[in-house]
Amino acid sequence: MTFDLLHTDSSARAGIIHTDHGDIETPIFMPVGTQGAVKAVEQRELEELGAQIILGNTYHLYLRPGVELLKTMRGLHRFMSWTKPLLTDSGGYQVFSLSDLRKISDEGVTFKSHLDGSAHFFSPEDVINIERAIGSDIMMVLDECTPYPCEHEYAKVSNKLTVQWAQRCQKEFHSTDPLFEHTQALFGIVQGSVFKDIRKESAEALTSQEFDGYAIGGLAVGEPVEIMYELTEFCTELLPVNKPRYLMGVGTPENLLECVERGVDMFDCVLPTRNGRNGMVFTRNGKMNLRNAQYRTEELPVDEVCECYLCKNFSRAYLRHLFQTKEILALQLASLHNLTFYLWLLKEARKKILKNEFSLWKKEMIAQCQSSNSTT
Repeated sequence: MTFDLLHTDSSARAGIIHTDHGDIETPIFMPVGTQGAVKAVEQRELEELGAQIILGNTYHLYLRPGVELLKTMRGLHRFMSWTKPLLTDSGGYQVFSLSDLRKISDEGVTFKSHLDGSAHFFSPEDVINIERAIGSDIMMVLDECTPYPCEHEYAKVSNKLTVQWAQRCQKEFHSTDPLFEHTQALFGIVQGSVFKDIRKESAEALTSQEFDGYAIGGLAVGEPVEIMYELTEFCTELLPVNKPRYLMGVGTPENLLECVERGVDMFDCVLPTRNGRNGMVFTRNGKMNLRNAQYRTEELPVDEVCECYLCKNFSRAYLRHLFQTKEILALQLASLHNLTFYLWLLKEARKKILKNEFSLWKKEMIAQCQSSNSTT
C-alpha cells in the first residue's frame, strides 16, 4: 500500500491510497460490513453506488465463519465476492466493550464470546494472524479503547499497553507473509482518551515505528463533540503528512466535514445503515424520519437532487408505507440512500479541496444539513 497526497486546502487533504485491489480516493467513507456484509445492501449495489473500500471486523469474523474456513475460502474477498479493498478493525473495540466478559493482561485479552459464552484469547500476534487469514488490504493493530469518562492514570496505563501491543503486532506482521496473492498494510492506533499529553505520547511512540498509516481511536465514545474535534485536530498535527489518517467510528455528516477540515482522510461508521434501517434518512436539507405521519402522502423523492435508486424511482410516501408494513425493501432502500449520501458528501468534499473551495463549501453544507426543514 502506498499513499499519494495530491493537494491540501488549509488542513483538508485530497489523496489516493494505492492497494492491490484498487485505488481509494480520499477523503473516503467506508461502509461497515462487520461480518462480511453491509447490512441490507448487496455487494453489487455497493459497487454501483461507488463504494471504494468497505470495513470488516476481526472479532466477529474470527467467531463466524472462523479462521479455518476463511483460509479454505482463500480470504474474505473471495468468500464474499468483493474485488475492491477491505479494511479490518482488530476487534479491540468489540472485545473491550464486553467489560463483564473479558480480562486484560500484558499478554493480551481473554474474553467470552457474545454468541455462546465460550472462552477465547487474543494476543497481538493472534490478531495479526487472524487478519492474515481474512486477507484485508489494511489491517489494524490490537488496541484498548478506553471508556469515556476515565481517569488520567487509567488512560496512561491503557495507552502504554496499546503501544506495547502495537510493537508486537508490527513485529508479527513483518515476520509473517500474506496468505494470498496480494500485499497487506498495517495501521497503528493513537489512543489516550481526552488527555493531550497521553495522545502526544501515543502518537510519538507509534510514528517512530513507521506504520503504513495511522488511526485515531477512542473518540466518539460519549465525549462532547467539541472535545472530539479538538483532539482530532491535535492528533492529526502529530501524525506524518505522507501517511493516511483514519478517524475510527465517526460519525454524522457534520462530523465528517469538520474532521476532513482537520486533516482526516478516512472514516467509517454504522450510522448511515443503522439509521436507514430505522427509518432515518440523511439529505442535503437535513435528516428525515420517514416513519412520521407527515410523509404519508408526500410524492416527492427523499432528496430531489439525489441520484440513488430510491430517489430516482420512489416517493417519500412509498418508503414510509414500506416501513409501516415492515417490508424488508424499506431497510434496503433507506440504507442505499444513506450510503449514497455519505459517499457523495466526501466525493464532493474532495472536489472542493482540489479547487481550494472546501472551507466555504463546508460551512454552507453544514448549515444546509442542519436546516430548519430537517425533521427528526
